[in-house]
Amino acid sequence: MVFGSVGSSPLGSLSSQQALDLANLYLDNAYNVGDPKIALVLCHDTKVSLTQAKKVVRRTGNQTLNEGIATTYIDLGALLKIHGHDDESQEIYKKAEKLG
Repeated sequence: MVFGSVGSSPLGSLSSQQALDLANLYLDNAYNVGDPKIALVLCHDTKVSLTQAKKVVRRTGNQTLNEGIATTYIDLGALLKIHGHDDESQEIYKKAEKLG
């Protein structure tokens, strides 16, 4: 897997909205950075933050946040595809589909 050698960022006890906001911040930076290796690290951090947001949303059932998470997963999948990581992109798209 493409993320195998990338370390994760600590999330602490962020709310699902904070984790989603952080994921979008990472993703925005990944789109704008010129170095593909840095973009990959930021994509990994996006995925980690989305996982955290998803855990909290499952417990609360907040549909608006659920849709925001799905949208961010789609954007992450698109960026991974741009960088030539088609398998990981498809994995991310499946996560978005499961969220609705």
